[in-house]
Amino acid sequence: MYFLKRLAALVPLLLVISFLAFVLVRLAPGGPFDRERKPASPEIERQLQTKYHLNEPVWKQYLLFLGGLARGDFGPSLKYRNHTVTDVIAQALPVSMLLGAMAFGFAMGVGIPVGYFTAVKRGRWEDYAGSFFAILMVCVPGFVIAPVLIMLLAIKWRLLPVAMWASPAHVILPVTALGLYFSGRIARLMREGMLNTMQSEFITAARAKGLSEHTLLLKHAFRLAVLPVVSYSGPLLADLLTGSFVIETIFQIPGIGVFIVNGSLNRDYTLVVGLVVLYAALLVVLNLLVDFLYTLLDPRVKYA
Repeated sequence: MYFLKRLAALVPLLLVISFLAFVLVRLAPGGPFDRERKPASPEIERQLQTKYHLNEPVWKQYLLFLGGLARGDFGPSLKYRNHTVTDVIAQALPVSMLLGAMAFGFAMGVGIPVGYFTAVKRGRWEDYAGSFFAILMVCVPGFVIAPVLIMLLAIKWRLLPVAMWASPAHVILPVTALGLYFSGRIARLMREGMLNTMQSEFITAARAKGLSEHTLLLKHAFRLAVLPVVSYSGPLLADLLTGSFVIETIFQIPGIGVFIVNGSLNRDYTLVVGLVVLYAALLVVLNLLVDFLYTLLDPRVKYA
């Protein structure tokens, strides 16, 4: 019943988000035709505003947008004149989703084991080395890691291609640069979760009954310790799936993050609102999935 209520609230929530984005993007100074190479005459500008219904009241523009959205059409892009927003999403979203999914897998595959072993080996050199790695990755953002990887692995040693998105070899550097930062955060969350769980009463009782340490940690402690990571993974995955502007720009990847920023700078109203609605839908759905995973990992969690 809880999940059905969340699903029922999904549509009104997305309507509110779309309306706020629709209004706020129009309150910003400037317009979609201000950055043309040659300024348009007043007559041409009036014709463009009439074509895209920009001369009508905002509430009427919003109703027209909702009518198109109900048909699965986000409307035409005001900057990319020969493409609709749906075309842009269809072209760029698969690239960003692939990049984000691989970066997510990389971050989880590195962060969870590092956090687990630093907690299990607390006070030893493994703990200090893993904790140093996690803090370093959190403190060094992707736009710093990416140029370092390019200079070393692509330019100096010529092991990997510098940019673009044409082969499996082109994937390694951007996925690593994007995933390392988040792997540090995941490692920190995993370590804290393991340390707190290892001090729980049921762990002490199970250890007193003679249960092996390996079975105790992996079968019982890990399921509860990973809950903070699961909670963080929802918004993290939404972030990664909709693309990282910095990484996509550095490596010249044709993903959706570039369109979000360019659309904002160019006042491409329909593109910005469409991408905001897409991001919001992903965020809400993934958070709902996280709640469902909670019930599988921790039987004590019950939703009314």
